[in-house]
Amino acid sequence: MPAKVYTDKDADLGVLKGKTLAVIGFGSQGHAHALNLKDSGLNVIIGLYAGSKSIAVAKQRGFEVYETAEAVDKADVILIAVPDMKQKALFENEIAPRLSKGKTLAFIHGFTVHYGLIEPPKGVSVIMVAPKGPGHIVRAQYLEGKGVPALIAVQKGSARDSKKIALAWAKGIGAARAGVIETTFREETETDLFGEQAVLCGGASALVKTGFEVLVEAGYQPEMAYFECLHELKLIVDLMVESGVSGMRFSISETAEYGDYTRGPKVIGASARKAMEKILKDIQSGKFAKEWVKEAESGYPNYKAFQKESAEHSIEKTGQRLRSLMPWVRKKNIQGAQAAYGE
Repeated sequence: MPAKVYTDKDADLGVLKGKTLAVIGFGSQGHAHALNLKDSGLNVIIGLYAGSKSIAVAKQRGFEVYETAEAVDKADVILIAVPDMKQKALFENEIAPRLSKGKTLAFIHGFTVHYGLIEPPKGVSVIMVAPKGPGHIVRAQYLEGKGVPALIAVQKGSARDSKKIALAWAKGIGAARAGVIETTFREETETDLFGEQAVLCGGASALVKTGFEVLVEAGYQPEMAYFECLHELKLIVDLMVESGVSGMRFSISETAEYGDYTRGPKVIGASARKAMEKILKDIQSGKFAKEWVKEAESGYPNYKAFQKESAEHSIEKTGQRLRSLMPWVRKKNIQGAQAAYGE
């Protein structure tokens, strides 16, 4: 049975009127939620650590900024908008001691709640409002009078009005203009991690790099390999996003479509499916979460090594040169850039 899609008519901003909403963090998602809620006429404050580079930015955008603990004290609804691996310490040191009965704790991803890194006290409601798009798109769509679809969830034991608060928050950020679907912390976390690891990030980048390497090792020019395995991927993804897989196949050549049907399953066949099933089991069992937490606690040694190795791959050097020849492609050299996200 298809999930119910909630829209603006199902949500009441009045539920949040008279309440103080604290957004902890002013990064990618944090700034978008805060600005959209503020523009929707709600009372929003920002919580940041002393010395954060985001303090000046948030103040410039018209917000009252407090240190995290004080923001939690003042707020009725608190959104934790910092990276997953920073949430546990922040919660234990700055947020939990200031939580009182009747407050609502909100998340944009279920990782820390689902895997028990954060355990809110009884009497505190726990909700999630997770837009299905990056913060800058959430903000841009709102300004255009549109919205990015979002997922909401309410943790067991929360107050009766928690779903109304989640829907109102979703409306405040513009998500209800597009559509809101109810899920659970478990479902959102496990499907999100699986999508990232098996398809969107891990699967796609490994497929692109392997295809590039196979062509180059077979004697083809790296420029040709780059065009065929990376550059044209956007065209195919755009077609799928706009019209679905069948719509994409309708738009490509008959030769490409026949190759899709007959050769695609040889690449993503039984062994790939088996690997995906193993990835999903590791997510469901908490094995991946434990591994990632341990990596973070150790100072990210493997993570940093992977970043370095990836940046030095020949596909990056080839791509950088070829993108300089394409004035229509937006250039974003983010190597080594330290954004203020998550502060």
